[in-house]
Amino acid sequence: MHGRAIRVRGIVQGVGFRPTIWRLARQYRLTGEVWNDGLGVMIHAFGSNEDLETFIRQIPLQLPPLAKLDSLEVQTLGEQQDGEEFRIVASRQNGIETPIAADAATCPDCLAEIADPGNRRYRYPFTNCTHCGPRLSIIRRVPYDRCHTSMSKFAMCPQCQQEYDDPADRRFHAQANCCPDCGPKVWLEDSHGQTPDRIDPLKQAAELIRQGYIIAIKGLGGFHLACNAADADAVNRLRERKRRYAKPFALMAWDVGTIVRYAMLNDQEKQALHDKAAPIVLLSAHGLTLAPGVAPGDDKLGFMLPYTPLHTLLLQDLDTPIVLTSGNISDEPQCTDNDEAREKLTGIADYLLLHDRDIVNRLDDSVMREMAGNMRILRRARGYSPEALVLPPGFEQAGNILAMGAELKNSFCLLKNGQAVVSQHIGDLENAAVQADYRNAIGLYKQLYGFKPQYVAVDHHPGYLSKQYGQLLAESEAALLVPVQHHHAHLAACLAEHGVALDAPPVLAAIFDGLGMGDEGGLWGGEFLLGDYKHYTRLGHFQAIALPGGVQAMREPWRNTYAQLLHYFDWQSLQQDYADLDVIKLLASKPLATVATMIGKNINSPPSTSCGRWFDAFAAALGLHSEQVQYEGQAAIALEILATPLFSDEQSYPQAWAIDRSEGLSVLNWLGLWQAVLTDLKQGVNKARIAARIHHSLVVATVALLNDLSRQTGIDNIVLSGGVFQNRLLLEAVTGQLQQHGLTVLSPQRYPMNDGGLALGQAVIAAARGI
Repeated sequence: MHGRAIRVRGIVQGVGFRPTIWRLARQYRLTGEVWNDGLGVMIHAFGSNEDLETFIRQIPLQLPPLAKLDSLEVQTLGEQQDGEEFRIVASRQNGIETPIAADAATCPDCLAEIADPGNRRYRYPFTNCTHCGPRLSIIRRVPYDRCHTSMSKFAMCPQCQQEYDDPADRRFHAQANCCPDCGPKVWLEDSHGQTPDRIDPLKQAAELIRQGYIIAIKGLGGFHLACNAADADAVNRLRERKRRYAKPFALMAWDVGTIVRYAMLNDQEKQALHDKAAPIVLLSAHGLTLAPGVAPGDDKLGFMLPYTPLHTLLLQDLDTPIVLTSGNISDEPQCTDNDEAREKLTGIADYLLLHDRDIVNRLDDSVMREMAGNMRILRRARGYSPEALVLPPGFEQAGNILAMGAELKNSFCLLKNGQAVVSQHIGDLENAAVQADYRNAIGLYKQLYGFKPQYVAVDHHPGYLSKQYGQLLAESEAALLVPVQHHHAHLAACLAEHGVALDAPPVLAAIFDGLGMGDEGGLWGGEFLLGDYKHYTRLGHFQAIALPGGVQAMREPWRNTYAQLLHYFDWQSLQQDYADLDVIKLLASKPLATVATMIGKNINSPPSTSCGRWFDAFAAALGLHSEQVQYEGQAAIALEILATPLFSDEQSYPQAWAIDRSEGLSVLNWLGLWQAVLTDLKQGVNKARIAARIHHSLVVATVALLNDLSRQTGIDNIVLSGGVFQNRLLLEAVTGQLQQHGLTVLSPQRYPMNDGGLALGQAVIAAARGI
C-alpha cells in the first residue's frame, strides 16, 4: 500500500466534489479519507502506485458541474492507512482560503423532479442539489456548511437527511437540501398583507400577471417586480410607480423558443442564456413586438431564462414573456427582506410573492452582450460572483489588497494568494442606501475570506465616496493606501483578465469612458496610453472641452454641444450660417451668455477629454435627448441605435479629424467633423446617415492614431476598454480594422469594460507596485 496526500484548491466545496472523489476512490480500489477545510479539499488516499496515479489523473477530468480546479498538489504519505474503505469525514478548520461558488441555475435533474407528479418535490420551488441552487446568496461564513447559511433554521426531514448523508446521492452534503415537508415555504400577499385563499400561490401569481397586475417576487438574490411584458398598460404603470421612466426593463421568458419570437439569437447568445449563470443577454429585437414601454426607443431586448424552480413554475403557466426588473425604487438597492419589501414595494406592486428563506447577500442579475465575436459581461453579479480569477505569472507573492472600485457601477476586489475575487455589482455610491450596502458587503467578504488588507487601492478622484471610505479603512486596518489612476486601472484589468504576465512588455491602449481623474487633477475620458501593470504614459487624447456646469453637463447633453461648438467656432457666425437648424434654435433658448461666461472664466466648467461627453454632444446635435438624460449613457446609446441600420453602408467623413501635436502629445481635433455634421444637417441629410458617419469618423481616427503610435513605439498589442466601448459599432469596427493592420487586440470579456471592472485593475496595479 502506498499513500498520497492530495491538496485541491478552487471551487470545491458545496458542489459535489467530495462525493466525486469518493466514487473515484472506490472505482480504483483505494482506501483513505477526504474532507473540507479552510484551504479547500484534502484527500488522503492509499492503494497501489498504478491505481493512485490513475485516480489523480482522473480528478480534473471528472469534476462536477459547478466545480472549478485552481490547483492540485500531491505529496507522498509515509503512514499506513487504518481501515478498509474510503470515507468522507467532517470538515476541519485551518484558516479560510476556499473560494465560494456562485449561485447556479436549476440543473436538468432538479427540473425533471419538479415536473414529475410522482416525485416528492413536484412543483416545489426550492428544489436544488450539489449541481445547482443558492450559494453566495445564502452564505454567512465558511466552510460552506448548512449551519453557516440561511438554511440553518430549516431542519431536514428524515428523507432529506438520508439523501444528505449518502455519498452516492447527488444531494450528498447539498447544504440547501430540502423538500416541501422541511424546507422554505412560498406564499402570496396582497398590498394589505392578506393571503388570498388559494392552494398554489405560483399558479395564482401567474394568473394575476396574466390579468395585468404587478407582482413583487422574492427570488434568489433579491426582489423583482414582474408584469406581463405584452400588456402596455401594466408596463406603463410599473414605470410610473417605480419612477423608472426610460431605462429598458429586463425580461424573462419560458424558453428560447419563446425568445426567438421577439429577438434574433445566435449560437453564442443561446449558449449564454442556457449557462449555469443564467445572465440577462442583450439581443437584437426582431419579429413580434412587446409593449412599447419595455425598452423605449431601443433596438435591443434583455432576456433571461428561468434560473430557479420558482421562476420555472411561474413561467410555465404564462404564454408571453414577463418584465422582471429589480425590486426597488429607481436607483436604490434591490430589496432582499420581506418586511423591507412590504414597506418599499407595496406602493409599486399589487401583490407580493414571498418566501421565508433569508437572502444574506444581495445579487443583481448579470448582463451580457455579444460583441466582436465574444460574449462580454457588462454587469457581473449573480452566477459569476464571487468566482476567483487566478492572476497571471508574477503575482504569486502579492500581499493582501482591498481595491475599492469606482463611484458608479461599483464593485470591489479582494486580492489574496495570487487570486482576485471581484464582488458582485454593488451600484452607484451616490445613493446612500447603496453606499450602506457597499460597506456591509465589504465587511461580509472580509469575514468570508478571513481577509485583512495590507494595502487599500483607491481611485485618484478625491470626491469618490469609494476613495473616502478606503481612506478610513486603510487607517483602521493600518494598511497602506495606494491611489490608482482611473484609466490605468481599466488597462490593467484587461491585462489581468487575459493572463498577461507581470513582467510582460507594455501595451498601447485606447481607454474611452465618461470621466476619470487624470494627472494633476485633469478630467480624462478619451485616452491613448502606453502602459503595463506598474506604469503608464499618456501619449494622446481627445481635445479637452469644457464641461459647463460640471455634473450638469452629464445630465443635460445640450451643454456639451454648446461647449464643443463654442470651442471650434465663432458663435455669432455659427448662428447666422445655421440659423434654421433645430440644434441652433434649441441652444438659442438656453442661457448661453451665462454659460459662455462660466466657460470663459472657468467657473464650474472644468476642461475634459471625455469620449462619453463627446458622444453626448453629437447626440444632442441630432436631437437625441438634448435637454436631459434619464440614465447614464442614454444619449450615446440613442446615437448608436440611430446609426446601426445604416452603419455598414456608410463611411467616415473626409477630413473629419486632425492630430494636433501639443507638448509631445497627440491631440484629436474634431473641427472637421463638426463642420461636416452641421453641413449635413443644413442639407437635410437623413440623421441615421449622419449618426453612422459620426461613428465611422471616430473609428477611423482611433485606428489611425493607434497605428501611428504602434509605428512610433514598435508595440503591436492594443487594449480597448472603458465604458464607451460597450458601443458595439465602435468596438467591432475598431477591433476589426486594427486586426487588419496586423495588430493584436485585447478587450474585456469576463469582467465589465465599464467601471464595474475597475477594482480588478486597481488591485493588480497595487500588487505590482508592492511586489
